[in-house]
Amino acid sequence: MRIVSACLVGFPWNYKGESKTNEYLSEEFKKGKLFPVCPEVLGGQPIPRPPAEIKYGTGLDVLNSNAKVINPDGSNVTAEFVKGAFKVLEIARVIGAKEAILKARSPSCGCGKIYNGKFSKTLIDGDGVTTALLKKNGIKVYTEENFK
Repeated sequence: MRIVSACLVGFPWNYKGESKTNEYLSEEFKKGKLFPVCPEVLGGQPIPRPPAEIKYGTGLDVLNSNAKVINPDGSNVTAEFVKGAFKVLEIARVIGAKEAILKARSPSCGCGKIYNGKFSKTLIDGDGVTTALLKKNGIKVYTEENFK
């Protein structure tokens, strides 16, 4: 079984309170092949919530306490993002997931590209907090744009 961002299979849990449904992934979820997670919700963030970006680095930098996750008003939500990432890792371990399909460009789930922390819609190379933690623990991560 693989884990998947809940917003990709129809749950309206992204920061705007919307889903970003991928029809193929939704069908795989309905067949019981995917386990939905939302690290931001698992970390205690509300639905809807302000957008967030990683300032001063990437998800790996956040895990190493060298960067933080902020909202546009400067509010620090790093603790919630880290907490949610560890809960997703725990779920992945419990269900034996070796792969995850997560939402592209998200400060939690982004894989390979995330926003630069300036809310300018500029992408940088790097992973979100949850993706960085999963990769660090041997779980392969894809996005809805590049999964197998």
